Amino acid sequence: MEPAHMALLRRHRLHLSGQLLVNDDIVPFLYQEDILTKPQVEEIQALPTDTQRTLRLLDILPNRGPRAFDAFLRSLEHYSWVRDRLLLELQTEPEPGTSGVCRLPPAVLQRVPSDRELSRLAFRLGADWESVLMDLGLSAEALFRCRADQSLSVHGAALAGLVQWRRSEGRKATVDKLLQSLQVAGIHPSVLEEAVQ
Repeated sequence: MEPAHMALLRRHRLHLSGQLLVNDDIVPFLYQEDILTKPQVEEIQALPTDTQRTLRLLDILPNRGPRAFDAFLRSLEHYSWVRDRLLLELQTEPEPGTSGVCRLPPAVLQRVPSDRELSRLAFRLGADWESVLMDLGLSAEALFRCRADQSLSVHGAALAGLVQWRRSEGRKATVDKLLQSLQVAGIHPSVLEEAVQ
């Protein structure tokens, strides 16, 4: 899957999880098109809520090859308003060479993020939170503790880790450091831009 497609799915993660019922048409279609494997279908269908099933699908899709995004769009036949929104945003992407560039002013990049901004970022990181925090310097033990203490909430675990990072780094825990770690983890800068605006 292309980086622009991954970034688009990441930006719309919450919207998609609230709109789609993936068990009905989407997962069977993606299995039929050889995008999902049988174990992946079973893993998705075993989750208790529609939101969790959609979020798990969105975690799996970026690693399913170059055909995954187009197949996903075709699977949205009964969700034309969702497909149209994704296609419209793809067409209005910034010019080549400017995507992946952070548009935050230097003053914002040099300051320490607030609790509110860290909470927003934690919400947007989803399953990528651990790789970001590892790059920020949190130990595997600290990550395990965050995961164990917040076992029912990915957002809570990510927020706990981000707060711990900020506490340990003090004034060095800047928005710019977050941006660098997001880029190392392959996360589009717009995720951070949305969190700190």
